Amino acid sequence: MPPRPQTAPHRRRGDPDIHRAPRRTHHPRRPARKPPCGPLRAFSFGGGWQSVAALVLAARGDLDFDTFLFANVGDDSENPATLTYLRRHAIPYAKAHNLTIRELRRIRRDGSIETLYGRLTREGSRSIPIPVRMSNGAPGTRSCTADFKIRVIGRWLKAHGATATNPATIGIGISVDEIHRANTRRAEPYERIVYPLLDLGIRRADCPRIIRSVGLPVPPKSACWFCPFHRLTAWQDMRRDNPALFTRACDLETLINTRRATLGKDPVYLTRHNTPLATAVPNADTLPFGDDPESTCDTGWCFT
Repeated sequence: MPPRPQTAPHRRRGDPDIHRAPRRTHHPRRPARKPPCGPLRAFSFGGGWQSVAALVLAARGDLDFDTFLFANVGDDSENPATLTYLRRHAIPYAKAHNLTIRELRRIRRDGSIETLYGRLTREGSRSIPIPVRMSNGAPGTRSCTADFKIRVIGRWLKAHGATATNPATIGIGISVDEIHRANTRRAEPYERIVYPLLDLGIRRADCPRIIRSVGLPVPPKSACWFCPFHRLTAWQDMRRDNPALFTRACDLETLINTRRATLGKDPVYLTRHNTPLATAVPNADTLPFGDDPESTCDTGWCFT
């Protein structure tokens, strides 16, 4: 007779279960997700008085920003003096104080760079993304700030981890005397807008003193050289100090209106005086209309 198979001895309650297979350690198929990094902080750097003052304050430890984002709308579009200041003074100063100025540009889907001046002058273009004055004196619609500043910076922020659930903190260089330009309702879902110069009670007039205190020269006013927000005195300065650039602005206005004429549309102008730029600023000595009131971009991404 074959031997009977052995059976496990009766296990009383409380005895160790020596016959149960050891528990397997769970190994997930995917590596565990890394926790999100801390919220990104960056300052929108326009290249003007407020932005450079903010850079100095950050170097002194008065502002908690170490990354400054300069959305370059195009070497053919930015004020040439702003670009010179950026590369000759601002970037070296930032590097010397362990700060970073990143120069960003608008990139097309094919990988090429688009500039604001290039969009305005492109063959067959009907787009006028800058705030020209219509023939009735009303300002035209514009998309230059949104397309070449806000979205360019936003694309960089999202590429570096900014999301609606983990938004980046973006500093805008609006000073106390321009508090009407501060508007957080314009923030995108992936960003949280702050105005650190307001918190410190800094006025635009304070900025040159802050900048000179560290041996830096005061930068020129930042804006595209053809921006219709220029005051007449700014156009007058350009005609005197950089006549070639003033002529280019006049030529751009003429090009836009030549195209509009072929479409049967009224002319537009780079000033609010319903007349060509060369007539509004006939020379560098006199202004037939007197100077314009202060007018500037209301978002804070430009003219800072």
